Amino acid sequence: MSDARPLPFFVKRMAAVLDTLAFVCRILTGVALVFLTVIFGWLVFGRYVLNATPTWVEQMALLLVMLIAFLGAAVGVHENTHLSVSLLRSAVPPRVRSFFVVLSDVLMAGFGGLMLWYGAQLTIFKWGSLIPLIQLPEGLRSLPLTIGGGLILIFSVGHLIRLFLGVDDRSDSIE
Repeated sequence: MSDARPLPFFVKRMAAVLDTLAFVCRILTGVALVFLTVIFGWLVFGRYVLNATPTWVEQMALLLVMLIAFLGAAVGVHENTHLSVSLLRSAVPPRVRSFFVVLSDVLMAGFGGLMLWYGAQLTIFKWGSLIPLIQLPEGLRSLPLTIGGGLILIFSVGHLIRLFLGVDDRSDSIE
C-alpha cells in the first residue's frame, strides 16, 4: 500500500471475506480440474482398453469446464490478473489511468451483474429438464455462469469501495 493509513475495520473484514471467497473458488476449480483429468483418463481407458466408451464423461466434462472457467475468471478479477481488467488502462498515460481504473471496475461490476441476472434466469428456466446421459438438472450448465457473475460483481464492488476510500493497493499486472 502506498500510504501508511490504517485500514478501517470494515475494509479489513471485507478483504478477509473476499479473500476467503477467492480461496474457496481456487480450491473448487483445482478439484474440478483434477476430477476432469481423472474422468478423461477413464474415458480413454474405457474407449481403448475396455472397448466400452463411458458416454457420461463428455457431459460431465462440460459442466466441469464451465465451473473452472467462470470461477477462475472471478478469481482473476479479484486478484487483478484477468487480462480484460488491466489491458486498456495499462495502455493509457498515467494521468488518464485513474479514470480507466474506476471505469473498468464499474464495467466489470455491471458485466458481473448481467451475468448474475441472466444466468439466474437461464438456470431457473432450464432446471426442470435433465442433461442426457447423466440425469442431472440442465440448469447446472448455467449455474457456474450465475455464480461467477455474482462473484465478479462482488469482487468489483470490493475494488471500488477500496478505491473510493483511498486504500486500493492494486497494481496492473502487465506493467
